[in-house]
Amino acid sequence: MNTLEGRAPAYRWVVLFVYALLQFVAILLNFTFAPVTGEAVIFYGVTPLQIGFLSMISLIVTLFLQIPGSYAVDTWGIRRSVGLAAVLLGVFGFARGVFAHSYAGVMICTWGFCLSNPFVFNSMTAVAARWFPLEERAAAVGGALMALYCGLIVAMGATPLLTARYGIAGMLRCYGVVSLIAALAFLFFAREAPAAAFNDCQVERESVLVGVRGMFTRGANLRLLLVWFITLGAWNALMTWVEQMIAPRGFSSVEAGAVGAAMQAAGIAGCLVLPFLSERLRKRKLFLLMSCLSLLVALAGFAFASSYGILLAAVACYGFFGMGGSAVSYQYATEVSYPVPEATCQGLLIWAGQISGILFIYGMDVFRTPSGAMTPSLVGLMALCVLTFLVLLGMKESPAFTGEGFGKVRLKAGTNREGGLEGRS
Repeated sequence: MNTLEGRAPAYRWVVLFVYALLQFVAILLNFTFAPVTGEAVIFYGVTPLQIGFLSMISLIVTLFLQIPGSYAVDTWGIRRSVGLAAVLLGVFGFARGVFAHSYAGVMICTWGFCLSNPFVFNSMTAVAARWFPLEERAAAVGGALMALYCGLIVAMGATPLLTARYGIAGMLRCYGVVSLIAALAFLFFAREAPAAAFNDCQVERESVLVGVRGMFTRGANLRLLLVWFITLGAWNALMTWVEQMIAPRGFSSVEAGAVGAAMQAAGIAGCLVLPFLSERLRKRKLFLLMSCLSLLVALAGFAFASSYGILLAAVACYGFFGMGGSAVSYQYATEVSYPVPEATCQGLLIWAGQISGILFIYGMDVFRTPSGAMTPSLVGLMALCVLTFLVLLGMKESPAFTGEGFGKVRLKAGTNREGGLEGRS
């Protein structure tokens, strides 16, 4: 065991697990009604738009509370800010099951647990920075993202099965129990930071407000915002319009569901592999470039693939390198944007992607062809993807690997094979 690993507390894996469990539950609750909209319309006697609104609440909350959520994580710390999120998830997730027969009650509870989203989703890099040595942080973020993708798969796959067996109310009660268990696990096991002097890989950051200003005034940070504006917005649009993009070419809704599942499964595989490759090769930028190219492949597949096999291959490529590479991407962003606080950086990048997601989703619907095809919009997104690739080409490698001004501690070229640090700057 190397020196750094010896100082890194084993309890970091417990903290990562209970935090990832919150990620899983948050995304599960947000997408509960997506695969059972028809059944929910009948059960509550409302319109499809009213059921769809339950899934939109999370997006609305994120737009308005993204920056305050990041401020809370970077100012209050993980234990207090994410702990508050755990309480909201547990209480309102469980309450949704209690009031499952009332649409008004379900909507109120949805607003309640969605208030937790900015705290949960903005704190991946902050958890990694407080508990993990620098060479493990991309892997830690990958673990949290993997839990998020698993939540999406369970939401899409298990919800129809539970609804068929127990009905809408029974399904909501099942998820309510899961929410309560996850919340209690985090509140009981989570800690703010290691008690011992594990500070070798901690780097000093700016205050939150100074960091927010820095994200909009420094050239490298503006390029990061542009990259996330295009790539995350495109992901939001693709996930929203999967069926609508391929239906005009004769693909069924069942095949569309398989496309979405293939994308998520490949994303989980990427989360397991790519962060470790990034640390082994001591590269971050390379994986962002591959992620961007995989998005271009997916967009081309949705736009032009006439073979179902080719389409599956295209989306699996994007799932592995694009979604799976997100862990490396977020860690790269926190290193390039230094000294902006981790949660502030991550929160503003997600915020940019949420805004573009709304614009892209709306634009793809507006610019449909008379036959319903979304090919013109997909070609437009491909052009933006090429622009993103060129922007990334002009960016530098992570200073964590080059030693150019990343706080007090950097990964130097002399890092030993086990990943330990041979010295400090």
